[in-house]
Amino acid sequence: MKALQVSRVTKSYGPNPVLRGVSLALASGERAALMGPSGSGKSTLLNCIGGIDRADGGLIEIGCVPLGILDEEGLCRLRRQTVSTVFQFFHLLPTLSAYENVEFPMQLTGVPASERAERVRMLIDEVGLSHRAGAMPHELSGGEMQRVAIARALAIRPRLILADEPTGNLDSTTGEAILDLLESVSEKHGIAMLVVTHSPRVTRICGRTFEMKDGIILGQDAEP
Repeated sequence: MKALQVSRVTKSYGPNPVLRGVSLALASGERAALMGPSGSGKSTLLNCIGGIDRADGGLIEIGCVPLGILDEEGLCRLRRQTVSTVFQFFHLLPTLSAYENVEFPMQLTGVPASERAERVRMLIDEVGLSHRAGAMPHELSGGEMQRVAIARALAIRPRLILADEPTGNLDSTTGEAILDLLESVSEKHGIAMLVVTHSPRVTRICGRTFEMKDGIILGQDAEP
């Protein structure tokens, strides 16, 4: 079953085309790397897939839902219930503990308190941070913060995780551990994962690698 379908997607800012007919697909549980130089369109594509920005043309489907038919409320619901993002700089809420950061997305969607508590406990344990559940973000190392961010991404039981340079702010040893964790959670939960990266080492956990340049994926024709 396809988790993600991107077909001939275009996006421009003013007169400047950023995406020029991008197509890719991911099956449930599949991991792919998206590589390319700065300015190639990687982040724009990720924003369009995540519903943060709207494509000008083409089709993006998450599961069987085309994003083009969703209004702003629908896109917000998509981000809260179906698609999670893991960022380079973690983006944890600084006034919430590790436990509370993982719990927060479930509060937004109305998950009952007892279910939240059980799910947070399981996720914190899965990422190896049971002993740090009460710690605040400023008390955590970079690797620990990224583990919390991954647990938070899993909290909504997403169909798709978008990872934007997830090891870019970590040393090589910690980065390798985070890659192992991403691979493990993807396989365990059957979650598709698209990883934007500059690092070739990320490709070791991915079945496919897409190379972007000047708004196209190499090997694909640009939109006429």
